[in-house]
Amino acid sequence: MPIKNYTTKVGVGQSLGEIQDALARNGAEKIMIDYADGIPVSLTFAMQGPNGIQGFRLPANLPGVAKVFEKQRIRADREQVMRTSWRNIRDWIMAQMAFVEAGNVQTDEIFLPYLTDGQKTLYEAYQSGQLLLPKGENHV
Repeated sequence: MPIKNYTTKVGVGQSLGEIQDALARNGAEKIMIDYADGIPVSLTFAMQGPNGIQGFRLPANLPGVAKVFEKQRIRADREQVMRTSWRNIRDWIMAQMAFVEAGNVQTDEIFLPYLTDGQKTLYEAYQSGQLLLPKGENHV
């Protein structure tokens, strides 16, 4: 099965706008797009959390999307890779916001892996071994 949104024609700007709107409606106070060589590569937003304002960074992972296209033998130029990546992020955020609106989770809870200290995300700290839970007798 091909990667979701592999044929999307929706522009990156429209997807980013929809993402920003959804985040703002659900408590984001600041939203910033990070660029590399004029290409949007991540979105960072801030919202109030239990300990004050918290920042979250969502990466577009354009190289990863390009690799999926290659693996699936789908011809895609750089623009299609960007459109697909940001449309998939938009769809994921919309699904998460529906989960929040249904009362299943808090917004900061759903984005916890993307919590950032400005250098790396919580998930990146975990991946590098900087964040380890103590081993207990019942540790699975």
